[in-house]
Amino acid sequence: MSALARLTRRRLLELSALSGGTVLLGGPAASSTPRTTGPRSLGPVVLEPDDPRYTELTTRGYNGRFTGSPDVVHLVGSAGQVVRAVEEAARVRGRVAVRSGGHCFENFVDDPAVRVLIDVSEMTAVTYDPDRRVFAVEAGATLGRVYRTLYLGWGVTLPGGGCPTVGVGGHVAGGGYGALSRRYGLVVDHLHGVEVVVTDRSGRARLVTATRDSTGAERELWWAHTGGGGGNFGVVTRYLFRTPGATGGPGDLLPRPPGAVRSLSLGWQWQDLDRAAFTRLLRAHGDWHHRHVGSDSSYGELSSGLTLGHRTNGQITVDAALDASRPRAAERLDALAAELTGAAGAPHTSSTATTPWLKSVLGGVQWPGGARFKSKSTLLRKPWDDRQIGVLHDHLNRGGPEFATAAVYLTYLGGRVNDVPAEATAMPHRDCLFSAVHEALWGEEKQTERQLAWVRGLYRELHADTGGVPVPNEANSGAYVNYPDTDLADPRLNTSGVSWRTLYHRGQEERLRRVKERWDPLDLFRHALSVRPPG
Repeated sequence: MSALARLTRRRLLELSALSGGTVLLGGPAASSTPRTTGPRSLGPVVLEPDDPRYTELTTRGYNGRFTGSPDVVHLVGSAGQVVRAVEEAARVRGRVAVRSGGHCFENFVDDPAVRVLIDVSEMTAVTYDPDRRVFAVEAGATLGRVYRTLYLGWGVTLPGGGCPTVGVGGHVAGGGYGALSRRYGLVVDHLHGVEVVVTDRSGRARLVTATRDSTGAERELWWAHTGGGGGNFGVVTRYLFRTPGATGGPGDLLPRPPGAVRSLSLGWQWQDLDRAAFTRLLRAHGDWHHRHVGSDSSYGELSSGLTLGHRTNGQITVDAALDASRPRAAERLDALAAELTGAAGAPHTSSTATTPWLKSVLGGVQWPGGARFKSKSTLLRKPWDDRQIGVLHDHLNRGGPEFATAAVYLTYLGGRVNDVPAEATAMPHRDCLFSAVHEALWGEEKQTERQLAWVRGLYRELHADTGGVPVPNEANSGAYVNYPDTDLADPRLNTSGVSWRTLYHRGQEERLRRVKERWDPLDLFRHALSVRPPG
């Protein structure tokens, strides 16, 4: 065993012992006998602006448009340290923000109004608790860490997102979807419980464990974390996962990923696509996916994404994948390719590969941390119509090289995601075909206004029939809370008369507000799009 492997194993065992005798990586349970000496968790580390580490922790947000200036940063290593940090904030009524992976699209953490920043990035343990029969994942763990540990340790996984550096802290709270979601649903469909630090009206903080099996206010607290969004109710320290109804040993309690995936990648150059070919391609793409949206389809487990790059980037791509062990997987992907390429009638590239599953997810796209960006979300019930396809064509051909990194991303939903009743979780969008992200990304501050105007103009024109935003109707379901967009709360940009709360939460806003009133009565955890207490 290499020195690095020995050090890694030692650290993992330390984290296992600190979690109270849980099983890590499938090994034996650590002793629960109290010890007077031995490993201790990190912290508490309390940093103020004059500490050189302060800059490191206040500038690690991935959106370079925002930098925070809190009075204090708490780098925490245990739930007890989180309790103390929250109580200190409550004592002075200071607004609190929590950072896990740092991928928030807006300034919910890096806001000048935030006075206390709690950074959970060192709380990364992924363990199995044999007493409760759950997998416990600390809120600072990244998706890559979760996938690797769950798979290598027990052969299981969660159907989460494709960026390995995203932290589970915020990803889970918003619902969480990814390449396996058409097969297994959202991450929160497997969320058994949540351990969260909350406060009462006196400012006293405590750790509460709320589960699917809880009753009353505790169960509502669990429910609010199944899609209500991050930064609303308290500080999550650990998520507890077990698929509802699962029995047997650890390897039977969460989904098993495929051993390998068979993937297809198609590409078209803008120079080979005129407006008519572009329209034919997008129309065929939408129609094909709409036909196969259900979990009972022969493509019920297909993951698929469409990337519409700006013309100055030069390319449009379709990527799709199936479990390589499924009968006729390669044949089914070939049939998809034939339909799309035939419809476009333009030169294209095509490639296929079979890749071990873990390698495929750990090699996912890395978010370009530090760059400035603006993302806007739409959840689609139907494919884009011809008018919208025309808007996409025009905007993706508008502007020069400074828009080379602008793009529209379309991710296939449906399948098992849509088999869960809307009220079962706080993620109500259980009738969607696609998740669309419209994005501008740039480097220099002087480009900001032009880039914002480009992406806002595209979004406004796509939704011109509904006041510039995706008002829920036959075509739209709203917007995804994990892709926050403060423009939706701006009446100059949202002229629909429909609140951003409806776009994100549909009819569940009042239920979430009651949870907020019960568990965060001091409103310590708030941001521009947070759940507001009644009144």
